[in-house]
Amino acid sequence: MDSLKTKPMLHRLGMGLIHSLFSLFVLMTSIWFCLAIWIQQPLCQIFSYFIIILWAIFALSILGIYFTKNLFTRKIDSLIYLVAFLLSLVWYFNIPAKQDREWSPEVSRIFSYEKQGQLVTIHNVRNFDWRTTDQYDERWETRTYNLDDITGVNIITSYWMGPQIAHTLVSFNFSNQRPLVFSIEIRKEKNESFSAIGGFFRQFELSLIAADEKDIVYTRSNIRGEQVYFFPVRLPKAESQALFDEYLSKSADLAKHPKWYNTLTSNCTTLVFDMVQAISAQKLPTDYRLIASGYLPNYLYDLGALNHQWSMHEWYEKAHVNPRTDEYAHFKYQNSANFSKVLRLGLPEEYAK
Repeated sequence: MDSLKTKPMLHRLGMGLIHSLFSLFVLMTSIWFCLAIWIQQPLCQIFSYFIIILWAIFALSILGIYFTKNLFTRKIDSLIYLVAFLLSLVWYFNIPAKQDREWSPEVSRIFSYEKQGQLVTIHNVRNFDWRTTDQYDERWETRTYNLDDITGVNIITSYWMGPQIAHTLVSFNFSNQRPLVFSIEIRKEKNESFSAIGGFFRQFELSLIAADEKDIVYTRSNIRGEQVYFFPVRLPKAESQALFDEYLSKSADLAKHPKWYNTLTSNCTTLVFDMVQAISAQKLPTDYRLIASGYLPNYLYDLGALNHQWSMHEWYEKAHVNPRTDEYAHFKYQNSANFSKVLRLGLPEEYAK
């Protein structure tokens, strides 16, 4: 008799669990869809509001709060919602990334290059003179580099939202040319500002900038007031050259096939990791610090990519460039060469061999 009573109870518990999980699925996917509509705003703002309200009523009715529980079975309710959600996914994943928008001036150009052997000529290297976030002198340059002249690679982390999150840049040293920085960024439109939430919902295209250190580091340390750290890393010369080539290939690919920035999966740190992984002789371990990018230097330290003559605490003290760049702001000769020297002051030189 007890077993006969137990079976219906287990069945009710199982069905209750299934209904609860489906209700949670409806809730989470509805939040996702409404945020996607809010960010994308297809057609117009009023239409977006209408769609959000309509979907909210639809989702609530599917959950059994409104009249549909009296009109349909749960099986039909579930099927209706799944079909609607699949249609929303079809819409979302077919939103095309574009090249022809009204871009903010600092990301208005994509760099291109020609390569003959180890000699690379790069067009549209950004070298702006920044006075404020809104006032600057635009300058786009053409530079020629010999990959045999690469002498080192540096990881630069710029903290703009607490200690957990940092923007990652990669700088290459050359024996007879100014350093060159590559930075994966959002491609903002005019009058558009960064949104971490928008970065989850295809608000921004992906941009790859090649820039002078005095442009792209100075604007973060001295103009935006971000806390910037400069880490020379140990990377063999062959891998340093291969990483430079990866950046060139990435830029060429983006020029042909624009892509979306994603706050979690396609950002300034994860894409750098993917490129390093592609050229590394050994498989690099995946780690939470690739997402919590503020701790990327600790990850590099554990890999042995940073010199162990200092502890990680000492590294953060010595790699912090803001005290030095604040002094640079009072230099009589504020040129690229002096700024690059200031960034490296007191840090060990890691020569690519």
